[in-house]
Amino acid sequence: MTPRPTRTARTVRGQKLRARPVRARPVWARAVWGNGRASCAGTGPPGRRGTDDGSAMIEFVGLSVVLLVPFVYLFLCVFAVQKSAFGVTEAAREAGRAFATADSEAQGADRARLAAALSLQDQGVSGQPQIHFAPAGANCGAGSPGDGAQTLEPGASFVICVRTVVSLPGTGALFAGITDVTVNGQFTVVIDQFRADRRGAQP
Repeated sequence: MTPRPTRTARTVRGQKLRARPVRARPVWARAVWGNGRASCAGTGPPGRRGTDDGSAMIEFVGLSVVLLVPFVYLFLCVFAVQKSAFGVTEAAREAGRAFATADSEAQGADRARLAAALSLQDQGVSGQPQIHFAPAGANCGAGSPGDGAQTLEPGASFVICVRTVVSLPGTGALFAGITDVTVNGQFTVVIDQFRADRRGAQP
């Protein structure tokens, strides 16, 4: 058998040229780019054809949904509680003004309850408000802030507390009472000392 000539040198038009060495591709290059031969889509071993197509996108969408839904619900809960807290604060302010401008203490208490209920409705807060007339400096967030301190004596000062219970969004009747949040609002009422004494006046 005649030995195959090796690629050492060749002559072109009388000039001796050096043969270019043939370098083999590294293993990682062959794994990424192949062995240099053209390939068509869909070729390859039948058992491994298209097994990973689109898996990264599906994982990304799945993780996004899992992480986004709790975040959105937490945001809605915080927004609902903050809206209710702002609503009861405005209700306490309106109730205090309604009481301070009444002609009698009995009329002032009725006007304060009506003003608080209307204010909560305007703020979009559901639930019937509870109103307490606590002494000056009382904390309406306490379990029993006190009651019965309302008076129309000139120069008097007391705190009016408005309390209501709100449910977290999406809980419905299934978790009623479990996910309820109590919010409190307070306003310090100061009776004008230059007004006439309206204590004991008939409405």
